[in-house]
Amino acid sequence: MSGATRQAINPWVIALTVTIATFMELLDTSIANVSLPYIAGGLGRSFDEVTWILTTYLVANAVVLPMSAWLSRVFGRKNYYMACVALFTITSFFCGIAPTLGVMLMARVLQGIGGGGLAPVEQAILVDTFPPAQRASAFALYTIAIVTAPAIGPVLGGWITDNYNWRWVFFINIPVGILSLLLTNRFVHDPDSFQKERNSVRINGRLNIDGIGIALVGVGSAALEILLDRGQIEDWFGSTFICWCAFIGISCLTAAVWWELRTPDPIIDFRLLKVRNFAIANVFYFVFGIGLFASTTMIPQILQSLYGYRAIDAGLVLGPGAFVITCLAPVGAQLVQRGIIKPKNLLFGAVLTVGYAFLHYSHFNLQTDYKHYALARALQGLGYAFFFVPLSVIAYSQLSPAQNNKASSLTNFFRNWGGSFGIAFVTTMSERRQDFHQDRMAANLTDSSLSLHQSIQSTATYLQAHGYAAADSIAAATSRYYDQLYAQTRLLAFMDCFHLMGVLTLVAAPLVLFTAGLKSGAKAPEGGH
Repeated sequence: MSGATRQAINPWVIALTVTIATFMELLDTSIANVSLPYIAGGLGRSFDEVTWILTTYLVANAVVLPMSAWLSRVFGRKNYYMACVALFTITSFFCGIAPTLGVMLMARVLQGIGGGGLAPVEQAILVDTFPPAQRASAFALYTIAIVTAPAIGPVLGGWITDNYNWRWVFFINIPVGILSLLLTNRFVHDPDSFQKERNSVRINGRLNIDGIGIALVGVGSAALEILLDRGQIEDWFGSTFICWCAFIGISCLTAAVWWELRTPDPIIDFRLLKVRNFAIANVFYFVFGIGLFASTTMIPQILQSLYGYRAIDAGLVLGPGAFVITCLAPVGAQLVQRGIIKPKNLLFGAVLTVGYAFLHYSHFNLQTDYKHYALARALQGLGYAFFFVPLSVIAYSQLSPAQNNKASSLTNFFRNWGGSFGIAFVTTMSERRQDFHQDRMAANLTDSSLSLHQSIQSTATYLQAHGYAAADSIAAATSRYYDQLYAQTRLLAFMDCFHLMGVLTLVAAPLVLFTAGLKSGAKAPEGGH
């Protein structure tokens, strides 16, 4: 296809085309979570065994994601993107028909490999498709995809499982994948400038492979992802397996950084972090990942375990946040593009809003209703609606077009690891803080506590009046007060997590002020600074 024909394609057609598959992949990071008990029953395995369905996908995703820039240069960005979509779609079919857990896990590994390349390649395509003056609007579309997909996943997964069969959680990817392949083949093309990047991976016609970097990044990422995803289940460093994962992960990734900084054509270009705006932006990508994935994991848990919500009802609490982001992210893009608000000022306000939203969550109690949770999520969505667009503009503001491809891998690398750390943080922190609060409350509710005995006796008397035997009434009354103790301490633990996430977000906020100034719509420099 000629250059003139390519230029005639509306960039928004390209943006929507590449967003379809990325949305599908990000949806898959959370859609299977609520279906795990049904998958365990369908495959005849324990719940603990089927949790590897989530782990294997995340591990494969984490391994491939940082390598996507290099792989797209080797195979061509369009070819690599279509190969990822095709692999993701085909393996979704095999996940859906899997007769055993072994087949399912193998299919999930391959699905994770296919999915790992989609988000960074899409981001690189958007950066190259839109001129700097219009990128904010493209990033608004990307924001909607990466924020709403993980939130919609549990709701959609619960609805499909309740009304159809857990296998359809995977089958729904197939028509979307086919549509994405058809549209990508028709509308997406590598820019002429990208050919120079492709040539850079070959020396005298031979492919230049950073084998050591690939091995170190791959093994290190896999070990660290297993550590984060399985740590709480395996009792963290009380497990020899987790200790080995920590040693291998830290050693390999440390060696990878040292090696990649000294390699002429690294698999991950950590040298880009010398660019001030890009380095600061990646701190916020990491913080963004922590806050989004931690809260998206935690809120449904709170509502289901403490308030008695169904999975689909708990998921609907996340809806207002997604709605606010969908409506206001384009507004944020226009504020940046038209120069009404400087990107750093908009980002600073957005970070403060997200931090305040987390602190607001931390004051909830067992009487808090749906409206208050939904409004808090909408407040969080208000922050995220104006968070990602200026952040992405700042991230690429000091990079040359030749650096965009490698940069997209790094930004997604930090966002992905932020999400993994966030989920591991709330899983572990909520358990530890519950033990802490339970010990403190139990210390004040000893066997000699007169008020406790009176409350239990009063409840037992009430139960006896309604048909309970004397012995059963005492046991039921005691159990009731233990359930109240559990609920109170569980809620306090979750509120502590929200508080710490709010503090972390607010502490990071001043970093925005250290970004170099840029004019909205300014042309990207030809070389990194």
